[in-house]
Amino acid sequence: MTAEAPGTPVRVVVVDDSALVRRLLTAILDGDPRTTVVATASDPIQARAAIKETDPDVVTLDIEMPHMDGLSFLEKIMTLRPTPVVMISSLTQEGADTTLQALEMGAVDFVAKPTADLRNALGELGREIVDKVVAAAGAKRRLAARRIGGPCAAAPAVHHSALALLGVAGHTGSVVAMGASTGGVEALREVIATLPANAPGTLVTVHMPSAYTGRFAQRLDALSAMSVKEAEHGDRVLPGHVYIAPGGRHLELVRDGGAYRCRLHEGEKVQGHRPSVDVLFQSVAAAAGRRGIGVILTGMGRDGADGLKRMRDEGARTIGQDERSCVVYGMPRIAKELGGVEREVPLSRVAETVMGLLPQPVP
Repeated sequence: MTAEAPGTPVRVVVVDDSALVRRLLTAILDGDPRTTVVATASDPIQARAAIKETDPDVVTLDIEMPHMDGLSFLEKIMTLRPTPVVMISSLTQEGADTTLQALEMGAVDFVAKPTADLRNALGELGREIVDKVVAAAGAKRRLAARRIGGPCAAAPAVHHSALALLGVAGHTGSVVAMGASTGGVEALREVIATLPANAPGTLVTVHMPSAYTGRFAQRLDALSAMSVKEAEHGDRVLPGHVYIAPGGRHLELVRDGGAYRCRLHEGEKVQGHRPSVDVLFQSVAAAAGRRGIGVILTGMGRDGADGLKRMRDEGARTIGQDERSCVVYGMPRIAKELGGVEREVPLSRVAETVMGLLPQPVP
């Protein structure tokens, strides 16, 4: 039987050099009926044997291990035995860089491992860990076809239809809002790196901790024709610029006279998240109305679905990533069911579709 069969728990191999972490993760995963640990390993050598013997649905993988670092081992998994991987990473600047590389290389998701009071901290993350493992097992994977990207991967080529609009994109008064969760690092990387240099000002919310969003913005900036930064309170939203919501703070679009600006605040979590895609989309619906373009990408849960529906109700154009190209077809699916998605397209056509929906300027 497979992990997709009703009532069959997801089979997990836990790889971590810490005996304490292995015990804690095993207790968390075995304590939920949706998951079961079939093997543990302290290093890649043991892990390789365990994966070969048990053929798991998901692997949880520590980034820092003896004998071979987690990224090198991840590359071997993606190349030789494609299996959904959830990375276990540290909440540090170095950990953020490595985690982002892992997500670009094909890892489905990550759990940020606190550096202090590990026993209690991991216990509090128990539901998140199980949810991410279950989502990874059910992901619509194209593992064999995925790029082993890493930090040096080339940016996607800009579509010809997008290039044709370069001359008008910066003069429409439009603003784009994008939201993503599981699988969002690779998805946003492809979309933003494909947009032309004077595409409309773009606000992005992705579910990431604060230690990660700044580095994510820097990595996107290096790959993109647009200028990408972590959003700051009061930033004026300009064509050719992308503003990434900082982890732990909601990002909203507000009007300031004839301009748009970024507003950041530490409100309550919405749909379990801060930053929340719903908060961003609701603000764009209110501030931009029919000048808005909403894009909902791969992700677990329903964050963004209600906000995208409101954007469409206010006259905005809306796009959802299609099921086949999603890592997890959760957020786009619910948005579509609610009537919030005007057009559903593959990831490779999202940037092209955004540009094609821009209003043509009056001569």
